[in-house]
Amino acid sequence: MGNRLLVFAFLVFMCLPALAQRDAPSPTPDHPPEAAATPNGSASSSSGAPASASPRPDLTPDAAGKLSPEQMRELTRVVAQNFRDNYKKQRDYTYIERDVDKTVDGGGRTKSTEIRTYEVIKIYGEQVWRMIEKDDKPLDAKEAAKEEEKIQKIMDKHKAETEEDRKKQEDKEAKRREDSRKFVSAVADSHDFKLVGTELVDGREAWVIDGEPRPGPELQDKEERFVSKFRGRLWIDKESMQLAKVDLEAIDTASVGWVLARIHKGTRMTYEQMRMDDEIWLPKHMTYKLDARVALFKGYNVEGEQIYRDYRKFRTSAKIVGMGEVHEEK
Repeated sequence: MGNRLLVFAFLVFMCLPALAQRDAPSPTPDHPPEAAATPNGSASSSSGAPASASPRPDLTPDAAGKLSPEQMRELTRVVAQNFRDNYKKQRDYTYIERDVDKTVDGGGRTKSTEIRTYEVIKIYGEQVWRMIEKDDKPLDAKEAAKEEEKIQKIMDKHKAETEEDRKKQEDKEAKRREDSRKFVSAVADSHDFKLVGTELVDGREAWVIDGEPRPGPELQDKEERFVSKFRGRLWIDKESMQLAKVDLEAIDTASVGWVLARIHKGTRMTYEQMRMDDEIWLPKHMTYKLDARVALFKGYNVEGEQIYRDYRKFRTSAKIVGMGEVHEEK
């Protein structure tokens, strides 16, 4: 699963909702009124009257083609709120996730390949990954029983939860959001952003924005030092103002925690979302190349991809009754 990409997930998919929490703007509709973009990127209705939706961010670049930190903060604010609203909807879906992990040697040659396929389900509000295939073959009886045991333990844990347990979890989430806010501010303050133009992503127009670490003296803030080791490109869907695609690359070694982990230069991830049923954006595809060392001992040099498919709306009346089966109560 995506645990090896924790840092990337933290940077992109946690930072955006955290900024929305901080600014607490009014939600931007995922279906804005039919509008045409004005030269500065704001929206007006096709009839010439102001659109009822909040104005789009002003993406007019300066003479060098760069966007100011203020422009990026405003753009991120809008995209963050949309991302956060969309994420809540995503958790109402079950789906199949196929993970391919390749261990490679120093020359980039594949040493081993591991394929795992999971059914991602929802148990008491928690997303749970249940393995259903290994190397594209169904699990044998012993492996299937272990997965069922894991699911049962999760269900029993939630059934036994107390108010104190839930409060601890809420406090943990609050701390995570606060830490994420620091990274959001660090990205805006340590990078220069440039509006490259527009491209089609799955047939939809998207703004393309490049982010490069800003040259300068050694940064003192630990969050800024970390994010300054990465550069990236964002594709933001024009109509819905959602993050359609992101490409991140480590351009120098980045340390996480106190000698906890080091992410090496060349580590890279590309993540794509897709529009579904004209109402929600869902994960589509992710590729990654990870070169890292954890706790100075265990090294990771892997390449892989995750493919997401077979999305289904999970109803609150659903019951988990067995491997690969989710029955709905009548």
